[in-house]
Amino acid sequence: MLPTARTCHRLLSLSRHLPTVRTMSTPTPSSAAAAAPTTTAAPPADVHFELSPVPPNPLGEGRWIKTAGALMIGDEILNGKTLDRNSNYFARYCFENGIELKRIEVIPDDEDEIIDASRRMVQKYDFVITSGGIGPTHDDITYESLAKAFNQPLEHHAETLRRMIELSKHRPWIHTQTDEQRKARERMALFPAGAETIFIAKDIWVPVVRLEGKLCVFPGIPGLFQKMLDGLKAFLPLPPPSERPFRHQIFTSQPESSIAPYLTDLQKRVKEEGVRVGSYPLLMRGVYVSLIGQDEARVRELGQEVERETQGKVVTEEEVREAKGLSNL
Repeated sequence: MLPTARTCHRLLSLSRHLPTVRTMSTPTPSSAAAAAPTTTAAPPADVHFELSPVPPNPLGEGRWIKTAGALMIGDEILNGKTLDRNSNYFARYCFENGIELKRIEVIPDDEDEIIDASRRMVQKYDFVITSGGIGPTHDDITYESLAKAFNQPLEHHAETLRRMIELSKHRPWIHTQTDEQRKARERMALFPAGAETIFIAKDIWVPVVRLEGKLCVFPGIPGLFQKMLDGLKAFLPLPPPSERPFRHQIFTSQPESSIAPYLTDLQKRVKEEGVRVGSYPLLMRGVYVSLIGQDEARVRELGQEVERETQGKVVTEEEVREAKGLSNL
C-alpha cells in the first residue's frame, strides 16, 4: 500500500531527527521526492544517549502486567488509506510476553474520542498503548488530548528537546527553519506535565511517554513503533516465564465442518484445565487448530490427539504466518 501524504510527512519530520528510522518505514520514491528537502542531509550525528533508569513498578512490588488495551489513533486508518500494522505487532508482543490483550480500538483524530477511550482503558487494564498523532502538524493531538484526559497542563520537556537538537544540529535544514517551523518541530516534545518519560534507546530522542503508570504513547510509524515497543520491554513489570502461555498449532486439510464436533467435545473436556481450543480455516486449503495453555507438556500431549483425530500435522508459528500471508507484517 502506498503511504499517505500524512504518513510521508511523519516519516520526514521524525526521521530527520532519528537516524534509525530511515531503514524502517520508507516512503515510495515518488512521494518521498515530492516531500523531501532539496538540500542533501548531512550524515547523522554519532550520538549515544543515556537510557532511563528502570522506574519503580507502577502496579506495586510483586505485581505484573496481566491485561492490556490498545488505541490506534488516526483518520487515515479509519478511511482505509493506511494499513494498521501496529495493532498486530502489539498483539503478538502481548502474547509472547504473557499479557492478555483484551481490546483494540481504532479511533479518529478527535479530542473527545481520545479522552473517552484513554480514560476507559486505563481504568480497566494494566497496560495501555496509543499509536499515532504525535507529530508536528495541526492534526497531531494525542499529547494534548491525553493531557486533558488526565487533568494535566502541557509543557515542553527539556531533556527531549535537548536530544532532538543534538540529533538534528548537523542537518542543513535546521538553520533555515522559520520560528513557526521551529515551534512546530518542538510540538513533538510538548508532553503532559505529570507524565513519565522513558528513554529506551541510545539513538532515539523520542521517549515513551507514560501516564497514570499505565498508558504509554507511541508514534504511528511502524518501524519506530516496533523498535520503541521492543525497547520498552526492559522497563515493564512483565509476567515471569512460568505465567506465559504456550501455543501449539495443527494443520488439517479436512473441512472445518468435519472436525467441528470433535473440537467442540475437546474444548468441553479441557476447559477446566485452562486450555483454549481454536479453529481457523484457510479458504479452500484446510484448517488450523490452535491449542493455548500454561502447561506446555499438557498442550503438546493434546496436540498429538488432535493430529490423530483430524489427520493433521503440527506446524510452526512461522509456517502459519507464511501460509496466511503475514510473514512480512
